[in-house]
Amino acid sequence: MDPLGAPSQFVDVDSLSGWSDAYEAKQLDCHQSPVEKAQVDVRSPFPYRKDINEKIILWKGDVALLNCTAIVNTSNETLTDKNPVSESIFMHAGPDLKDELQKLKGCRTGEAKLTKGFNLAARFIIHTVGPKYKSRYRTAAESSLYSCYRNVLQLAKEQAMCSVGFCVINTLKRCYPLEDATHIALRTVRRFLEIHGETLEKVVFAVSELEEVTYQKLLPLYFPRSLEEEIQSLPYLPADIGNAEGEPVVPERQIRITEKPGVPDDASDEEGLEADLSFIGSHAFARMEGDVDKQRRLILQGQLSEAALQKQHQRNYNRWLCQARAEDLSDIASLKALYQTGVDNCGRTVMVVVGRNIPVTLIDMEKALLYFIHVMDHIAVKEYVLVYFHTLTNYYNQLDSNFLKKLYDVVDAKYKRNLKALYFVHPTFRSKVSAWFFTTFTVSGLKEKIHYVESLQQLFTAIPPEQIDLPPFVLEYDARENGPYYSSYPPSPDL
Repeated sequence: MDPLGAPSQFVDVDSLSGWSDAYEAKQLDCHQSPVEKAQVDVRSPFPYRKDINEKIILWKGDVALLNCTAIVNTSNETLTDKNPVSESIFMHAGPDLKDELQKLKGCRTGEAKLTKGFNLAARFIIHTVGPKYKSRYRTAAESSLYSCYRNVLQLAKEQAMCSVGFCVINTLKRCYPLEDATHIALRTVRRFLEIHGETLEKVVFAVSELEEVTYQKLLPLYFPRSLEEEIQSLPYLPADIGNAEGEPVVPERQIRITEKPGVPDDASDEEGLEADLSFIGSHAFARMEGDVDKQRRLILQGQLSEAALQKQHQRNYNRWLCQARAEDLSDIASLKALYQTGVDNCGRTVMVVVGRNIPVTLIDMEKALLYFIHVMDHIAVKEYVLVYFHTLTNYYNQLDSNFLKKLYDVVDAKYKRNLKALYFVHPTFRSKVSAWFFTTFTVSGLKEKIHYVESLQQLFTAIPPEQIDLPPFVLEYDARENGPYYSSYPPSPDL
């Protein structure tokens, strides 16, 4: 207990500023008029909701000091983990908490269990166990982390709690990438409040200084504070936004069962597919796949319909994507040959390929293809541009045309549709000739998107320098060949 008259170390949740408060004050100071609803053509899957925003608080501080109905403790399966969050909670709650935890007999990953708050200002502590993250088991980790947040919220609902204070459940010890985990946390809370918003008055995200930066960046995507902010955030939403409850969706695990097995779904497709696809059986599960051998034979004979070809191609791509998510690609990632940077003058995502960092003769190129799919799948759902640095590449870095053709054939339609430009930086005469032959005789539809860029100055007319991370050797080469560049130059639409 605090000495009589001494200020309490605990922080009342009602005294904290809400997520919308600072933004609304800024809008008033700037005298900005909100975007009229009639002007909005495309809405975000997480639309502006003032009633939901009023429930959200982002607070930089120790979750153990929150005076709310319940706070969240992140721990391990035996509920004995020593991390900054749990140690602070144990210190402030007192020794009775450890005795209470022994009665729970542990907690599985993704579960949530309840104890009293003891000496804390919070009445309850909800204990949960976040997943250990490994890239090859990313899908399982995403589902487990979703379960953590969902089960905490469900427990709060069942116990009629008014307010919940969340710590960041994914600890550094468990290696979960902070930004990926924050997406799951925010969208799960958002979806829960959309469905069960009447059951909770306040949800507090208690974060450290490092975590606050990420939360400030991603909160507008899921809790936009105006129609204008909703529109601005829309391009930055990831491809996977989960289902109606925020749960990660794995396409390859979805089983499609038709309402009338044996009858084609779309009458318009019946005539085109009837002669091409034979069914294994008449029951629902047999509708999942046609006769694969017959389909392949018809493809070779040129008899399969366009719709069936597209479905076959999509199935093939999904298999590649599934393998890419399961494979350990850390050796390819360490090359730093493909990475996301900022946006171009049109607001499109910029992806960089560094030719010199691809040791073609030393690496497994099939793994390189898997890595490309792994990185690009969620990028390609929206418009993007590629910047290929051919700078100082040699024979050992030259991508074979057969590999490029295979890559182009494997990826699905969104890659080709949403690629708006390919900037070929520091090309040689030989590379220009090779590119011309490849885009003329091997791949159609790519030639008009290629722009040959002789200097960084020219590149910066399309992509601001602060929006692209340049390898040091590229800067040095360009300064030697073209002279140093300067940060002030007029934007040009010509490139």
